[in-house]
Amino acid sequence: MRTVQVWPHGGKVLALRDVVEPVPTVSEVVVRVDAFSLNLGEVRRALTQPTSEWRPGWDFAGTIEKPAVDGSGPQINTRVVGFIEEGAWAEKVAVATRAVAEIPSTVSFQQAATLPVAGLTAMRALEHGGLLAGKKVLVNGASGGVGHFACQLARLSGASVYAAIRRDVFSEQVLEDGAHQVIVDATLKKAGDFGPFDLILESVGGEALAAALSMLAPGGVCVTYGNSSRAVAPVDVSGFYTTDRTRLEGLFLLKELRETPAARGLGRLLRLVENRQLTPRIEVEESWQAVDDVAKRLFNRQISGKAVLNVD
Repeated sequence: MRTVQVWPHGGKVLALRDVVEPVPTVSEVVVRVDAFSLNLGEVRRALTQPTSEWRPGWDFAGTIEKPAVDGSGPQINTRVVGFIEEGAWAEKVAVATRAVAEIPSTVSFQQAATLPVAGLTAMRALEHGGLLAGKKVLVNGASGGVGHFACQLARLSGASVYAAIRRDVFSEQVLEDGAHQVIVDATLKKAGDFGPFDLILESVGGEALAAALSMLAPGGVCVTYGNSSRAVAPVDVSGFYTTDRTRLEGLFLLKELRETPAARGLGRLLRLVENRQLTPRIEVEESWQAVDDVAKRLFNRQISGKAVLNVD
């Protein structure tokens, strides 16, 4: 079968290569992949730390070709979406049954493929804020893969949603995603005019994280799940600890999914998509033959929302 590998050659980093087909354990299914989505974390590693023959890929959607021998999980020909820690950008994957969820008939492979990393990150980050009804939630990077899900989910939960973006061109987009207020500022400092906030979702790092910590309401929490700026945050701790019971919490989804089955959260997200309460924003949909080009565009911030590639 074919898979995407890190294979530096002729100016490209990612290429389709032939490999042996996966051999599942007794509690794994083999999925014939129809589509997968790209995330900044895996793309950054592939392009900036290229390890020859490494197989990237977390998110995939496809059809069960071989059910698990132990009888767990979906049966043959079931449409599923799932998560693995590497190697999802392939014609076939072997994956634990606890990491896949059945796709409703009204949800496409492409829609489903956007959900594992971005959707689960947004959902779990929001859960750090507890009951959100009536609370003020700030989402930094609201136009991105995680951010557009976070805005929609926070709005569904009854929160007042404040969306921070770097460029005004995305203002209408984040309003459609459920934001009540749009803040255009790469440093996040302008958001202070609308605070304090009960929950802040932050993935930019650097001065944006420092600003976020100064905007928390008493009992508020800032959840950090990335550092896309690759900068150190210059934090004035006195402004943080003098506000009663504020917290900074980290979210590393890959570690959490080793402990809590991805299938549960994916099932919830799929039901929301099925009921048209959650809309994946797919900005780019192309053949996986274009994986090197699309990955570089995502890394260079030329793509907001999600990029989905079809395995053809």
